[in-house]
Amino acid sequence: MQSEIKNKRVFQDLNVLLVGNNPIELGKVFDNLRSVGGSRILTEIAFDIRTIFERLVNFHPHYILIDDNIGKVALKNAVKMLGKDRKTKNVPIAILKNSNYEEVFSVGVMDYILKENINGQSLYIALTNSLKFRRTQIYLYKALKKRKQQLKRLANSHI
Repeated sequence: MQSEIKNKRVFQDLNVLLVGNNPIELGKVFDNLRSVGGSRILTEIAFDIRTIFERLVNFHPHYILIDDNIGKVALKNAVKMLGKDRKTKNVPIAILKNSNYEEVFSVGVMDYILKENINGQSLYIALTNSLKFRRTQIYLYKALKKRKQQLKRLANSHI
């Protein structure tokens, strides 16, 4: 009985925003996400910055995947804007890359995923690991902020 439970892995539900300008490649990523058994993955697809914010009106993503084919400028602008928006500033962002040889900026990006070898399972694991890592970052930031305030009060009380 115990071994049956271990073999049946239950996945958490995820909301994923896919951003890119190539419907065929986004369709492949969507199919990979849909193939993950034992979970419910809701997705929205956006093709540019305008449609990203249209999707965010009614959709609250846990994770954002951006295809690097949208171009360097559009990619940089999208990551920058998503990092500033109150709905998405704490949402992990991953870049879907065609190659490891292309240079991509890293500010605001949690993960890079190569397109050529992705499958549903590996994509799901990358998403959940980045989500855990982002939550840990937020917790540590809040803890540091709290400790700084405590140290300031302690220093002021001894003066």
